[in-house]
Amino acid sequence: MELDWMERRANLFPNDCALIDGVSREEWTYKQLNDKAIQLAAFLQKNDVGKGDRVLVLAHNSLDMFALLFACKKTGSVFVPINWRLSNKEIAELVEDSDPSLLIFDRHTNELAKICVDHMLLCVSFEQAMVKDGICPLSLTEVTEDDPWMMIYTGGTTGKSKGAVLSYRSVNWNAFNTVMSWGLTQKETTLTYLPMFHTGGLNALSIPILMAGGTVIVADKFSPDAAITLLHDFKCTIVLFVPTMYHMIVTDPIFDRVSFDSVDVFLSGGAPCPEYIYEKFSERGLAFKEGYGLTEAGPNNFYIHPRDSAAKRGSVGKPMLFNEVKIVTEKGEEAGVGEVGELLIRGNHMFKEYFRNEDATRKAVQNGWLHTGDMAKRDQDGDYYIVGRKKEMIISGGENIYPVEIENALLRYPAVDEAAVIGIEDEKWGQKSVAYISSHSLVDIDLLKAFLKQLLAAYKVPMDIHVTKELPKTSVGKIDRVKLVQQACNQVNVTNMDV
Repeated sequence: MELDWMERRANLFPNDCALIDGVSREEWTYKQLNDKAIQLAAFLQKNDVGKGDRVLVLAHNSLDMFALLFACKKTGSVFVPINWRLSNKEIAELVEDSDPSLLIFDRHTNELAKICVDHMLLCVSFEQAMVKDGICPLSLTEVTEDDPWMMIYTGGTTGKSKGAVLSYRSVNWNAFNTVMSWGLTQKETTLTYLPMFHTGGLNALSIPILMAGGTVIVADKFSPDAAITLLHDFKCTIVLFVPTMYHMIVTDPIFDRVSFDSVDVFLSGGAPCPEYIYEKFSERGLAFKEGYGLTEAGPNNFYIHPRDSAAKRGSVGKPMLFNEVKIVTEKGEEAGVGEVGELLIRGNHMFKEYFRNEDATRKAVQNGWLHTGDMAKRDQDGDYYIVGRKKEMIISGGENIYPVEIENALLRYPAVDEAAVIGIEDEKWGQKSVAYISSHSLVDIDLLKAFLKQLLAAYKVPMDIHVTKELPKTSVGKIDRVKLVQQACNQVNVTNMDV
């Protein structure tokens, strides 16, 4: 039987602060969080939502989201948060795919929830679910560590979204591993802006810190000045943002005026972090490092001390205590020092399966190893570096080109704010690299290419460079490469038509 560790913590430390709403400043103790979870669990049982049933959640980040997550633990139901930024058609597809028993929405998503009415699905708001009248006493459901606790849909930037099913084993071992390997304690306070329909908002820091007995500040609608204010006001000790958020933070005037005395380390994840962001934190004497993960594995897999991160920019460090990693070449052989190959991961923190998709599960997990699709290398000290996505690697004229290397070079140019490099088909070269940059000023492309030739081999310099005010983003703040590929292909087609 899988023990309810949240209830145990509520019994041991009932008055410790578990959650704080970053907007209203409302605080919940561990006892209050557990009581809210019991209340929601009773509502689920009253509506015949039980073990294995999917509970779809269409809501912004909130304290209620955590209450529902732990309510699902008490009933054996599966917590399925979905991206409220998707189109009506995409949301309807996820409703169809997940086959839920109930949908819960909030005041921000009540119009979106109407999409689900056509699916004969019971839809209620958090306010309705929290009503105590007529709720029967909760009957606890026994679950095992192999039972599913949550299902998170993958981002879908490279294809159709898949529901990654995370068992209690998956979620708890990721939390154990993070707490032990990173040295998290009850003193920790973090700020969660990453959306809770994403593993970064749930499993990267929030659940590990709650397991350790710390405090999670729950925030929504990111802005750099609000984030900096919350970090300062609540004396946060550790925080995770994606590179796009860090770009906004370090370019905000408030960044230079706040000391961040309480913050032990700033973490970056979701995509490789540009070197200029490292430099901004280094200038302030602030600890900064990168992490690596994916929905199907944790997401936490590595640890690096900030002092080592400063010396080895771009490294995610060494594998944590309770997981294994290796790099394999295209021939399936283990890669040597400095050799680039695909990163494979194994451990109890791995996902259970893709929901009702045996073929995709078999392709992802082979002989117990998760094939991440990410390209990596390790140095002579055993520290790992993420080079880029396997699918994003560009083969031009027989040469392998990794977009991350070129993007870092582009970001060294003073006028470049953001950069993304993609590959598109080319008659002569097989593929050619195309760069998209955003800039706050006019950019002379010839001068930029001359600058790149000082840093890169000639074949790595993008053949085409396009300047825009802002690069498209996914719902979690990553640069949307699919849209850029579509845009590049459209530009090629228009050019051919003109000819």
